[in-house]
Amino acid sequence: MPYIPHTAQDVRKMLDVIGIKEESNLFDAIPNELRAKSFDLPEGLSEFEVFDNFAALANQNDTSKISFLGGGYYDHIIPTAVDSLSTRSEFYTAYTPYQAEASQGTLQALYEFQSMICELTGMEATNASMYDGGTAMAEAALMAVRVGRSKKKKILVDSGVNPIYIKIVKTYLAYHDLEVIVLDVKNDGCDKERLLSLIDKDVAGYIFQNPNFFGSVEDYSEIITALHDVKALAIMSSYPIALGILQSAKDVDADIFCGDGQSLGNYLGFGGPSFGILACKEKYIRNLPGRIVGITDDAEGRRSYVLTLQAREQHIRRDKATSNICSNQNLMALRATIFMALIGKEGFVKLSNQNFNNASYLKDELSKVEGISIYNQNPTFNEFVIELPMSSSEFINKMESKNFFAGLKLDALYENFENKVLVSATEKRTKAQMDEFVKSVKEIV
Repeated sequence: MPYIPHTAQDVRKMLDVIGIKEESNLFDAIPNELRAKSFDLPEGLSEFEVFDNFAALANQNDTSKISFLGGGYYDHIIPTAVDSLSTRSEFYTAYTPYQAEASQGTLQALYEFQSMICELTGMEATNASMYDGGTAMAEAALMAVRVGRSKKKKILVDSGVNPIYIKIVKTYLAYHDLEVIVLDVKNDGCDKERLLSLIDKDVAGYIFQNPNFFGSVEDYSEIITALHDVKALAIMSSYPIALGILQSAKDVDADIFCGDGQSLGNYLGFGGPSFGILACKEKYIRNLPGRIVGITDDAEGRRSYVLTLQAREQHIRRDKATSNICSNQNLMALRATIFMALIGKEGFVKLSNQNFNNASYLKDELSKVEGISIYNQNPTFNEFVIELPMSSSEFINKMESKNFFAGLKLDALYENFENKVLVSATEKRTKAQMDEFVKSVKEIV
């Protein structure tokens, strides 16, 4: 961003153009008692002093530690071309305008994004992205209710769903006439017996995550069959990278897919920004919120991209809109499109396998460490839970002193998980790093 200071003459010219005497007149509409009386601001700095100040602040960030963190956000390799292309000015400054068809390039990029997401998930329709994985899941729950024509009043949520997402779903549905039933945690997997007993004609949908928050992979075919028997929808959430080797939403006959796209070419930025994925079977497309980009021909027969099925509150639908989410994470979705195009279909499968193989190696090595046990009873993808002979806080702190972000403390999210840590290993982790990680664990425990 360029540093462009305004001189006193510049400010005077601008004030003259808009017809006011001084800058404070810009706030005349605000009552005096509500205006700030002073601002605790430092003296102005020169351009080079500002850059030095920014550099000093940035240097406070510790980027030297090796990350084994997971739980929804992951440290993946991002090809340089993703940055190079996504930061071009025509993309970096673009926002889908309200006269959207004037921006054919942006719409084409989003159309390609939708096409790739449909291929990845096996679903027939998707939108041009949501805000994040949590809001995508909440919107999926509302979709299930609309499909059930509001006659079905229950949403079932598996205990293996990201607990932060569960809170978002509860918040979204809190003021609807709905019952949200969250299953209790039973080991690392789904309590199928309990779940099957809850499925009845009043259930609008069931939300499950595969791999789940503990990293475990399960077979949900029996559950999905039971849901469809009572005309309830199966809502599948997944870690996109896992879909290179695991069954897609189409493969398991899920009705709606949701997930977070951070792992597709986006950085770990203190939890964001990211984007949400929401896709479904074609027969539910009119209940799909947000923006959907379509393709057509103009009057002269030229290919054109358009926004279609805009069931938004800002348009003709008004109070009958499917959602008040009327935007998309355009830039983040663009990065994912570039990432998936660069990796390709075969590359995506290799990427998934690298994640699986790295995590399997690390899990096997840690299981050999005296005092460490693996909590997962089911197969895992690229993260798993370890049980420790000490508190998770003590373990995390000691590993940090050895230059590792060792994992996610589960006692911050669950009761009675004081000695359990969620560990992730992506394709970015080398064998040397994993061996050093195991060596450090041995020294600590």
